[in-house]
Amino acid sequence: MSAAGGDPKRWLVLVAMTGSLSMIMLDQTVVSVALPTMGRELSLDPAAQQWVVNAYVLALAALVALGGKAADLLGPRRAFRSGVTLFFLASVGCGLAPAGPAGEAVIIACRTLQGAGAALMVPVSGSIVIAAFGPSERGRAMAIYAGISQVFVALGPLIGGLLTEYVSWRAVFFLNVPVGIATLVLVAVAPVPGERVPGTTVRPLDVVLVVVGLAVTTVAIQGAGALGLSTPVLALLVVGLAATGWFVVRQLRAPDPLIHVRLFADRAFTGAAVVMGLVQFGLLGLVLYSSIYLQELLAFGPMSAGLAVLPLILPLTLAAQVGGRWYDRAGVRGPVLTGLVLCAVGTVAWLLALPGLDYVLQTPGMALVGVGLGLTLSPTTTDALARVAATERTQASGVVQTVRQLGGTLGIAVIGAVVIAADDDLPGRTAAPSGIAAGYGVAAGAFVLAALVGALLLARRAPGPTGTVKLPAGTNPSAGPG
Repeated sequence: MSAAGGDPKRWLVLVAMTGSLSMIMLDQTVVSVALPTMGRELSLDPAAQQWVVNAYVLALAALVALGGKAADLLGPRRAFRSGVTLFFLASVGCGLAPAGPAGEAVIIACRTLQGAGAALMVPVSGSIVIAAFGPSERGRAMAIYAGISQVFVALGPLIGGLLTEYVSWRAVFFLNVPVGIATLVLVAVAPVPGERVPGTTVRPLDVVLVVVGLAVTTVAIQGAGALGLSTPVLALLVVGLAATGWFVVRQLRAPDPLIHVRLFADRAFTGAAVVMGLVQFGLLGLVLYSSIYLQELLAFGPMSAGLAVLPLILPLTLAAQVGGRWYDRAGVRGPVLTGLVLCAVGTVAWLLALPGLDYVLQTPGMALVGVGLGLTLSPTTTDALARVAATERTQASGVVQTVRQLGGTLGIAVIGAVVIAADDDLPGRTAAPSGIAAGYGVAAGAFVLAALVGALLLARRAPGPTGTVKLPAGTNPSAGPG
């Protein structure tokens, strides 16, 4: 597929990839409003409720690099179709989880499979969009691709509330079946590449190390909220960090690594990836605990709680388009640094209003966060992928999404641990205002740190048509579709 952007079918490609990413992003947050109802029917305690969200995000973070390799082994089209199929079949499993104690194991296992299916789709979709459009259109195309998908992250609570209140929490998962089938139909019609990359290998030990390292580290962080820094928690943390460190060393030495960590040698690429991880860290914690706050502390019903996030959704939708066009005109620094400052200021305003238990006072902070996210997300993704050559875009997309989803899963774990540790004793409730405000403070800190990283590392100039990142000679990069 030509990157010149003259083929009118490129818009069909954009629709197919945007739809798939929107489904993936929706499932990060759509269950948040349904969690209290789901928790009662499936006997989920607060830790288990966190895992309903985190199992999905963690599986996506741990396996998204393997998804990039699968695209090389199977070809982008076949890998993408496999991911879509696994995703909606796992969604059916979630919707059929039995009531009672057994439901906890089923729902968490199926959420993990959903994350694995998403991991097959994510690395391919971003690189396909970048390859389908020329440099002058990429900002606009990625604003649509990333911006609409981020709208679905924010729309998740609204859609989840609507389905939970008027149908069932199970409909939250069954929704993915028609969306998945429609995506398969679009991919069959759209010109999605199917070429495999010769000589691609996957080393099982690398897969084991990255999965164990990320999963065990997350379990340790989440356990610290309930158990403190006990000996078992510290032991898990050491094992998780050691496995992750061993994995990184192996990637540096391997001629055909699972994750090309050498991409981080480029300063601007590193800045974009780290910013995405820190933003996702704060975003998922905000969405999860705002839904819990609205239902448990303000007594909103699921539908009302979903509608209550509109002050976040609407500004995000508008600002995403502004951010894409700003990037096309002036590069990444202007929109991203402005957006991150607004995210931090908005989160602080939001958390200061939480103890008053007055929803109206929270809306200005929510709106500022929405504008900030809209300005930040699509330019950051566009800049990261545009910095690599066409033959390296699938790997770059996998690396960026690994960092991004790792940020999300650590955000849920860390913010959840802070919320639990800071809470007052309120039987029958997942969180108290003081605990949620403390968690939001951590999210605000993540946005501030992202702004500092961006100011230090993000590029002052847009990349050229062939990118700026070059892998060392002798490596076998994942071939992007282009």
